[in-house]
Amino acid sequence: MWSCITDFFTYETTKSVVVKSWTIGIINRVVQLLIITYFIGWVFLTEKAYQIRDTAIESSVMTKVKGFGIYNNKVMDVADYVTPTQGASVFCIITKLITTENQVQGYCPESERKNVLLWTLYLYFLFYSGIATGRCVPFNAMIKTCEIKGWCPAEIDDIKTTPMMEIENFTIFIKNSIRFPTFNYTKGNFLPNITQKYISGCNFDMVNNTYCPIFRVGDVVRYARQNFTNLAENGGVIGIKIGWMCDLDKSDDHCNPSYSFTRLDAMSQNNTVSPGYNFRFAKYFKMENGTDYRTLVKAYAIRFDVLVNGNAGKFNMIPTLINMVAAFTSVGVGTVLCDIILLNFLKGAEQYKAKKFEEVKYPALNHVLMCTQTMTKSNDSGAFSIEHYS
Repeated sequence: MWSCITDFFTYETTKSVVVKSWTIGIINRVVQLLIITYFIGWVFLTEKAYQIRDTAIESSVMTKVKGFGIYNNKVMDVADYVTPTQGASVFCIITKLITTENQVQGYCPESERKNVLLWTLYLYFLFYSGIATGRCVPFNAMIKTCEIKGWCPAEIDDIKTTPMMEIENFTIFIKNSIRFPTFNYTKGNFLPNITQKYISGCNFDMVNNTYCPIFRVGDVVRYARQNFTNLAENGGVIGIKIGWMCDLDKSDDHCNPSYSFTRLDAMSQNNTVSPGYNFRFAKYFKMENGTDYRTLVKAYAIRFDVLVNGNAGKFNMIPTLINMVAAFTSVGVGTVLCDIILLNFLKGAEQYKAKKFEEVKYPALNHVLMCTQTMTKSNDSGAFSIEHYS
């Protein structure tokens, strides 16, 4: 027990032993050089560990779409094909419509296609256009279908129609403002040198106009590696990502947005059930006799999600000191590695151990131990003594 106590209350101090060996010397300097290169090249220069960072970016996005198209011999403008109309960060450009006009509340036969699909309880709830009454009524002169209670006539949504291909040349105007609250830093995607004349004539491209806030729909689809014809036929979701990676130690001109594009619903391309993107909405009217009626619209659309992300960094003394201490401490890894090699793999390891590890007794403690050696205590089992290890 006394030996455990004395071993616990010991102090170890570093002892310098000079080993004149080319092998150990080269290993030691190479390891130190690698560690210093890592901290300078990666930690400080690449990762900028000397900065405090703000990732809680605050952002607002406003959008506008421009262009005219022709669908079913009708000229379509922004009010016809863009929804919602508020110009938010998520909006849809409708490519084609399937309309069911003059629907009123009542009883009517279900459409032929949906009636064929109603074989299981799951499909019963999935495909019916209203509440099934359980009766079978004539759909036309040839077949009968299930009767429903709801908006009649029932929707027929498998009509083939040609998408509005002019959408490819429509343009999207994006106005983005951001703020990093930690630094109270604000900026927008309108660079200081942008003029009204430049905006009226520019279109974004990855080479010459990387900061133009006007995007051609066909270019966005192409940058997302998608086929416009297939996208217009079935609909889909495209992400326009705006990245703000700002080094606030540099001038304000270096904090600029970067744009990238991707298909967000890529999994739906491989699905045979509900591929693409579509939704329904209705326009309601009232007859002279007070009866409500509506026009049901099934819309296929390309949905655009404008996503903003980023972070900003600025010099701060606290992370700088922390990483400098970590760098200086890590240099000692070379000494540890060299010690392992010396103690276990090189000739003269025993001699090195003898030089490196030397036990020295503190004088006061030695005096106590010497006095203790002269004491003995008798008990029922015999004598008790403490051995002294030099």
